[in-house]
Amino acid sequence: MGRLEYGIHPPTVVDVAREISLVSELGVELCIVIGGGNIFRGLGASRQGLPRTTADHMGMLATIVNALALQAAMESVGLSTRVMSAIRLDEICEPYLYRRAVRHLERGRVCIFAAGTGNPYFTTDTAATLRASELGCDIVYKGTQVDGVYDKDPRANSDARRYETISYEEVFRKKLLVMDGSAIAMARDSNLKLVVFSLKPSGNFRKVIEGRGTFTTIVPGRNSV
Repeated sequence: MGRLEYGIHPPTVVDVAREISLVSELGVELCIVIGGGNIFRGLGASRQGLPRTTADHMGMLATIVNALALQAAMESVGLSTRVMSAIRLDEICEPYLYRRAVRHLERGRVCIFAAGTGNPYFTTDTAATLRASELGCDIVYKGTQVDGVYDKDPRANSDARRYETISYEEVFRKKLLVMDGSAIAMARDSNLKLVVFSLKPSGNFRKVIEGRGTFTTIVPGRNSV
């Protein structure tokens, strides 16, 4: 969305593609689960009277629009990319198939997973932890507008404290708004590490991948720092 109030800002999409390219240079196998909130938010629409299932399907279609935009931007910076959708749209992108996704990753392609899980009532956060669990990913990185997990909203509270490390149990207990409950539970049960970081400034994604910069790591266990 960039500086816009709605939709897709192409220069911002290219900026994100460049961030992904810097990470790809490290030789890691990289999958991206993309949302659609810049176009349509299913949960918000359902609260205004649209049937939840219909609203969620509309939100899934919005993620496909974003995935195609990101694919074009990534290819413009030299990345080999495949969009795989949980909803079949064969003329536009590939269906998500586990074995096919593995082959793409083995061949150095970046996979963009669109349409969430393909089911209403599940968020893109849940889709991210589901795909990571299926594909045996080492870690999930959630790029946001803030540089980690705080005890309160840092944009509204100057005294907000950022956690360096926190457990899934504490995220539940303290009701921290990191991901929805289903996503957090799946990540915990799959023994996945989750890193929350900011996509800005330029180059930050690679720094976080390399263990530098500012971020929060969520892990199984009980203690936080």
